[in-house]
Order: sequence, then C-alpha cells, then structure tokens
Amino acid sequence: MRFRSTRPEMSIDPAPAVPDTMRAVVFDAPGAADALRVAEIAVPTPVLSEVLIRVVAAGINPIDAKTRAGRGMSGAIDAWPSVLGLDVSGVVVKAPFDAHPFPVGTEVYGMAAVPRTPGGYAEYAVVPTLSLARKPAALSYVEAAGVPVAALTAWGLVVETALAHQGQRILVHAGSGGVGHFAVQFAAYFGAHVIATGSPHNLDWLRELGAAEVVDYTSTRFEDVVADVDVVIDLIGNVADDTGTRSLEVLRPGGLLIEVPTGAWPGFREAASARGIRSTDYKTIPDGAALATIGRLIDSGAVRVFIDRVFDLDEAAAAHTELERGHTRGKIVLHVSDD
Repeated sequence: MRFRSTRPEMSIDPAPAVPDTMRAVVFDAPGAADALRVAEIAVPTPVLSEVLIRVVAAGINPIDAKTRAGRGMSGAIDAWPSVLGLDVSGVVVKAPFDAHPFPVGTEVYGMAAVPRTPGGYAEYAVVPTLSLARKPAALSYVEAAGVPVAALTAWGLVVETALAHQGQRILVHAGSGGVGHFAVQFAAYFGAHVIATGSPHNLDWLRELGAAEVVDYTSTRFEDVVADVDVVIDLIGNVADDTGTRSLEVLRPGGLLIEVPTGAWPGFREAASARGIRSTDYKTIPDGAALATIGRLIDSGAVRVFIDRVFDLDEAAAAHTELERGHTRGKIVLHVSDD
C-alpha cells in the first residue's frame, strides 16, 4: 500500500547572493567613542545552528559603550578589529537547512554572540538559532532592533527573577531607560503595583507605561515617599547618589534587591544581608523563546518600544556619545541598510 504524505510540498526560494565583504563599524583597541570607524571586512560565515542575517538595524546598548571603553565584555575580545552590537534585526540570507525554523527570507530579531562573533554594527551578522525570534509584525526593523537586549533583560528581572504578580510592589529605578521602560510595562502587565523613578519630563510617560506611582528623582528622595516595597530593580547602583544603598531603606524585611549594573555596587550582597533582605545580580540571557513571547505581547499592543534617536551606520561614534550623555528615553538604534 502506498501512503501519500499530507504535508504540503515545501517551496524553496533561492538564497540571495551574499558578498565576500561588508561595511562594518569596528574599533582597533579600547578607547573613546571616536575609536569607532567604518571599515570593509569579511562577511562572517555561519556554522552549525547559526544563521546569517542581512542586518537592517542594530540597537545600541550601554554594554556596547562599556566594551568599547575597555570594560564590559572587552576581556573576551580575542581578535582585532572588533565589531560591536548585540541587538540585530534583519532578514535571514543563509540558514543551516531548508526546513530550518528561520528559513531564508524570514524577518527576524535577536542577539548576536558578541564578542565571540562580529556583532550587528555591520551589514551582515551571524546569530545562533536559539537567540532569534521572528520580528513582530507591528514593528519596523528599526523598532525591532531596540527590543532584544533591553526587553530580555527586563523580562528576566521582572518575570523570571521577581516573579511579578498581582499586589506585589515593585520599584524600578531609571524607569524611562531602555531596560526600565520594558520593566515598568512587564511588571504592570503581570499585575504588580509599579513605582518608577525618573526625571520630570518622563513622569507622565512613565504613568502611560503603567507606573502607579512616579518619583521625580531631581526633587524628591525616593526613600522619603516610598516604603514597604517587595522588589527593587536597581538599574543605577551606587554610581549616582548611592541609589543602591538607599534602596535598602524602602524594601520590606525579606524583600528582594536586584542589582543590575556590573560593578556599580560591589558590596550590595553583604549590605542587603545585614538588613535581612535578599539580593541578586543579573545577566541577560539571549533566549529566543522568551523573545518570541515578548514579540506576541508587542503585536497585541500590550507592550511597546520607544526609540529615542536613530543614527546611520557611519554615525556610530555620535550614537555612542549620545548614549553616554545619559537620560535617553527608551533606545538608540543604528540604521544599517535599507529594508
């Protein structure tokens, strides 16, 4: 007996031609923003489960600037020049096999494995399959490039670590920044009572994102008006006005301090423990499945991304300078190539 397959025949589109070289923003050694320059380098080759993406846009993150300056992930750079850029959005041009979950032509966004491989500040980038998701239909490539690192960090902080739920009181410092504006939205979505600190011109916006209370840090000491908090998501640390140490004053006994910036408060564990408060640091996990869930929330309208400024690829140095000035609302993104 012959059995006829019920699976539809797969139509395979020819893969687009990929050049041998590409334009990329590189740096030859740690330095200031002007260490970034545009160069012509080889297009990276995907291996195993990696896909090759034609990059349309790349997000700019604080870890990029720290790495460029010789901190962050700079210790893992083993070859120069190096290409930054964890956040990428674009189109798959090479996949490991025809029936791959992200076949050629798929619009995707995700996290490159910088500095193990060249990042998104380039016309092409290789990205592991498990660090990718389909681009939300509601977003442009530029908007999508502002999502992965910031949203995955916020998801890990709010959903996986704080276990946000109805009735919980969560304080988010720097609520209007890249990670912060996602953290406020996720915490509110899962029913928490969100308190966010921000500058005067961001307070109304933070309320729109879901914050039940807002504190103008330029005029008010948050510990004077906030108390009995279950979780503090500290995106500042002690680099500015001892924000981390002061956060211990508003946490209830047994509450949780999540200290995010690396090295911003080396003694936070001991200080929290002395007050009977739990604490942890956090590092972003490039989880494509979580990113797909976030994409569904974005497409439903429950979560949004805010892009503060867009720079062209050859303006990467200016983008870093803008980022390092601080007070960015949402994200800064590089436009790398046409859609």
